[in-house]
Amino acid sequence: MSTMSPGLRPSHPHSRPAPPEPRSSTRPEPGPEPRAGRFRRVTDRLTPADRSVLWLYLLTRISLWITAHFARWLFPAQSGTREAAPVLAPFQHWDANHYLHIAREGYFPAGTGPWTSGWDNREAFFPGYPFLLRAVHTVVPDWTAAGLLISFVAGAVAVVALARIARTYLPEDGAGHRTAVLFLLSPCAVFLALGYTEALFLAFALPAWLAAVRHRWALAAVLVALATTVRVSGLFLAAAVALLFVLSARTRRDWRAAGWTLLPALPPAAYSWYLHAHTGDWMAWKHAQERGWHRTFHAPWEAWANTWNAAFDGVQTTGYAAMFQAELAAMLVGLALVALLVRYRRWPEAVYVALSLWALGTSYWYTSIPRATLLWWPLWIGLAALSLRRPWFRAAYLSVAAPVTTLVALTFLTGRWAG
Repeated sequence: MSTMSPGLRPSHPHSRPAPPEPRSSTRPEPGPEPRAGRFRRVTDRLTPADRSVLWLYLLTRISLWITAHFARWLFPAQSGTREAAPVLAPFQHWDANHYLHIAREGYFPAGTGPWTSGWDNREAFFPGYPFLLRAVHTVVPDWTAAGLLISFVAGAVAVVALARIARTYLPEDGAGHRTAVLFLLSPCAVFLALGYTEALFLAFALPAWLAAVRHRWALAAVLVALATTVRVSGLFLAAAVALLFVLSARTRRDWRAAGWTLLPALPPAAYSWYLHAHTGDWMAWKHAQERGWHRTFHAPWEAWANTWNAAFDGVQTTGYAAMFQAELAAMLVGLALVALLVRYRRWPEAVYVALSLWALGTSYWYTSIPRATLLWWPLWIGLAALSLRRPWFRAAYLSVAAPVTTLVALTFLTGRWAG
């Protein structure tokens, strides 16, 4: 990756202030700004490059919705079905149901908890997304539709922020658009459009990193704190931002902002306090992950061996074996990414990805590493840099990614495990 950071482009060049109106003693006092005016102010901040990325984002959403529509007709849950599943049914599987239950019932409805038989270990999921889902549900009556709306809006914010970050890393024209293409057509891109946390996390994390790169530490800290309400990965981002701060601070005035780096620790601490008040366990969220998803600590080589056995020794059905094979591949990609970041001395980014790999790679076996690649923004920027220098790489990437992306989307949309 290039180390150049030319900075963000200015706001839209045509959004110039209007000339002052002549004074008049009879002119009425200005009232509240109409909604159309506020929306126009937001859109005026989008550059033509931002609009191009958003158009690409919309097209890929349409493509996914078309896939979901035909999935419910061509791949029904039971053979011989004469009627397709409801329109939104393909989107409500697996973790989406956990978030729905938390939003609808809370974490411990009617005194239930880990001591209850058949407990679903819902405390493993951080409260940011369920809280927002419950709020949006007050306006959007359908729970699944509310979750899809959150991810749709959050995904748009995330992809614009990713493209802007790419333009600070890469000096070439079209770097942001190229990065967005590779990201939106990545193998696990379907999870950006579901009632999952990836899109919302990135909607906080990527603008946070953008603010940190520009040394706007207060804004970065607030956004990272919001990211930590959504996923534990926010703490890895907090470590990366803190390291970037340390490497960037030069004067005593710079160091006055050091306190902001502690802010992201508050939401996880508050959540741990809440869980302790209900369960007597400060680490209840982690223990729930251990019970429900085999995330007990194992040495990295043990986790690799267990995942390898699940992938190739015939102990799992072919669908699950394929997913474990994808876990192994994603781990290798992550390790290669960390090595490259270290080589180019991108220490904060290396810390972020390495902490993610450590957390995901020290369980009984690997789970959700392919999905975690969506959160590794240096990966997509690095691939964009490679495609800009080696034009053949883009065609090769898309030739492989397009069918894999479609297969993973169909796997999830038909109710099968997709990581």
